[in-house]
Amino acid sequence: MSYEFLQILWFVLIAVLWIGFFFLEGFDFGVGMLLPFLGKKDVERRAIINAIGSTWDGNEVWLLTAGGATFAAFPHWYATMFSGFYLALFLLLVGLIIRGISFEYRSKDAAPAWRNRFDWMIAIGSFLSSVLLGTAFANLARGVPIDENMMFTGNLFTLLNPYGLLGGLTTVAIFLLHGANFLGLKLEGELRERVNVFAKKIWVATTVLYVTLGIFTYIAGFWARGFVDPGIAPITALVVLFLAGYFINQKMEGWAFIMVGLNIVFTQITFFSMTFPNVMLSTTNPNWSLTIYNASSSQYTLGVMSVIALIFVPIVLAYQGWTYYMFRKRISTDKKTLVY
Repeated sequence: MSYEFLQILWFVLIAVLWIGFFFLEGFDFGVGMLLPFLGKKDVERRAIINAIGSTWDGNEVWLLTAGGATFAAFPHWYATMFSGFYLALFLLLVGLIIRGISFEYRSKDAAPAWRNRFDWMIAIGSFLSSVLLGTAFANLARGVPIDENMMFTGNLFTLLNPYGLLGGLTTVAIFLLHGANFLGLKLEGELRERVNVFAKKIWVATTVLYVTLGIFTYIAGFWARGFVDPGIAPITALVVLFLAGYFINQKMEGWAFIMVGLNIVFTQITFFSMTFPNVMLSTTNPNWSLTIYNASSSQYTLGVMSVIALIFVPIVLAYQGWTYYMFRKRISTDKKTLVY
């Protein structure tokens, strides 16, 4: 395989890893943020946690794999992004740690105050992670200050610009909608109806934010770079989001979940398509942008990694698919059936 083919291949593979992470961990984050608001009683909150309890930690592996693949395939991309976004990524890690600890320690004590505290920690950790991821990707789409030495020259407040924050809030809204649809598939009884009512409300806010972000993305990401036609991916992402609203109102939970999931997939495809072949756009000087060509590892490294990925990725996907199949049943608020 040629060197250029391997560079493009690993760009695509890393894109797939991020798509998988946003799709799978997206509804986990959404469920976490909804926990203290939808669950009025302890058994209801436990049922909500049980909905993702068997899979949430496995879904986070996609983030670790995406980071590891970036480090191995495009070390300059990894070095610039992880050093430049250091504080933001540190806060992301704090959010993930708070969330993970809370899942494990929530049921160590039956005291209502103890459990309520950890429920809010799950929600805060999920929100912090979601808004930071959305802000980071919005800034990568818009471009960040990078000098001729591939060094990020901004700081945390550089990332907290209006467009970045809009991306963060939109990501939170999408994840809330994704999580609500997932709970609609997993829960029973009154709690399920409560989730469906919430999904109708959050869909409106999500659509407004998404359309607003889409307009500014077109201006900053496409029109400013001379691309009049953004392609089919962003249009498809918007269409499936509108279809999600229809299916939510028709109480067709499965289709609603699929539509929001497709919205996430096509949004990520749009992001990686609009930056290719760049991996980090420089707003200081476009010639100083990091690309798949100047940021990649050697041909030998990419070749070895391709062989390893060809062997182990299908195994991991098969195992995770089997996990979701095994835990596919709906969850009730009957205390006898809940796992603490």
